[in-house]
Amino acid sequence: MTPDALAQALLAAVREQRFETTADSLQGGAPLGWHPSIDLAVAVFPRQGPPVCADVLFSREHPGGLTASFDGRCGAVANIGFHADVRDAAGDSYAWLPGADWSRIDFPAWFGHGPRFVAPYPASLLKTMVAVGVGRLVDQDRSEWALPLAYKGETRPVADWLSDMITVSSNEATSALVAHLHERGAIVREGGREVRNELHALFEAEGLPGLRLANTQPDGGWGNGAGSGVGQIQMTAWDALRLMWRLDADAPPPPWLPEGAPPIVSASSRAVIRRALDGQRLNEILSSSALTRLPGWVEGIPARFAHKTGTTQNYASDAGIVHGDGGLHYLIAVTTSLGSRYRPHPEASTTWRLPALGAAVHAWLKANS
Repeated sequence: MTPDALAQALLAAVREQRFETTADSLQGGAPLGWHPSIDLAVAVFPRQGPPVCADVLFSREHPGGLTASFDGRCGAVANIGFHADVRDAAGDSYAWLPGADWSRIDFPAWFGHGPRFVAPYPASLLKTMVAVGVGRLVDQDRSEWALPLAYKGETRPVADWLSDMITVSSNEATSALVAHLHERGAIVREGGREVRNELHALFEAEGLPGLRLANTQPDGGWGNGAGSGVGQIQMTAWDALRLMWRLDADAPPPPWLPEGAPPIVSASSRAVIRRALDGQRLNEILSSSALTRLPGWVEGIPARFAHKTGTTQNYASDAGIVHGDGGLHYLIAVTTSLGSRYRPHPEASTTWRLPALGAAVHAWLKANS
């Protein structure tokens, strides 16, 4: 397997799904009509040899797909100009609504150089960044996993809040932990603006420019209504994947960092976060085992998948660690503009085309590893 072969396989897997024909409930069930935004990244760990990495990106501006190139070995994306998502004064994600004219929308430049790619909001995938932030507090003796943490009248250990944030994507648990990050000084606001963000400093040191958790509030607010959310919280698929790489005890050392680079969190904190990822109950995006009872069920990744998902009306995302038969071991991440408005059933989270994509990628990796 080579990086080019992997990239070509990912491009083909996305194209075969014909995502532009996905039924859109905001258009009365008519086909979407343009290619949704999809950022798909994979890193494979062969039994012998170095990791093999690829990232492909599609949007209405790039319906044929773009292939990322990296700085060094699996380093930062070097050839894409990432732009931030936007919301209007009412807090709505208007760029993804039917009839939105992207030529009239000022998408703020975020980082990188090259063809523009508007990064979709990561939805609840953002909670992996919060988990790492809390793990760092524990490692620095500024918190404890067993510490009773009170939020809105409920007191639970920090580890229990984290488990609910990851396994069932509890927004209340996320707010409790965001407030904890503020209370312990990891994020500081003064005069209505953010003046300190230890997570941003960490992501810079880790070589992960595609991760941003900006303008959260001391009371735990992190959504659009709090002045954060869309446009302030960002994750590219590639850097969401590399964050998972740093949480994968079985992965080789990160080749984009200096030899001997310290872990992003301690082994004990990584174990707490990994147990939550392993306990994921919302298997509804790249995997679909939570949806087998639904009519028209489509199988997704058919293997052990420690991961975090995210879904809103306009967005769906997923990232995690896969262990399959025969020693197959890889990371996969996707961020998309394919939220719940595209679901075929009220209990689904998104179109069946996303688990189908997960299954197709898994099958190719199994056949070519």
